Amino acid sequence: MPKPEYLEFFDSPTDTPFVIEHISEEFTSVCPKTGHPDFGNVTLRYAPAAVCVELKSLKMYYQSFRNEGIFYEAVTNCICEDLVNAMSPCWMQIITDWKGRGGIRSRIIATHGNVPAAWVK
Repeated sequence: MPKPEYLEFFDSPTDTPFVIEHISEEFTSVCPKTGHPDFGNVTLRYAPAAVCVELKSLKMYYQSFRNEGIFYEAVTNCICEDLVNAMSPCWMQIITDWKGRGGIRSRIIATHGNVPAAWVK
């Protein structure tokens, strides 16, 4: 079961709006239908309100999915919901890019809040 209790945070260094992006290239979970491992990248983008996520704890949280039988869509939304509930960011986007299997690659995107003005073109 994913472990949001692994997540730790620190105070945002400024009140000025800014966006953080973290990319994990070693995400793994298990397909609940086949039992085969799924491999993907997770991109976390967010505009912090008061706190930022500590990276070692984020890595441990991602690793808690390793043996979890869970579909791509559920992984993406679970990560977004857990992080939003824990840190209440102004804006957040989770993108999961999954390695191809059977000739199909998948990309899932979950968002919370309004896109920061600096990102709107």
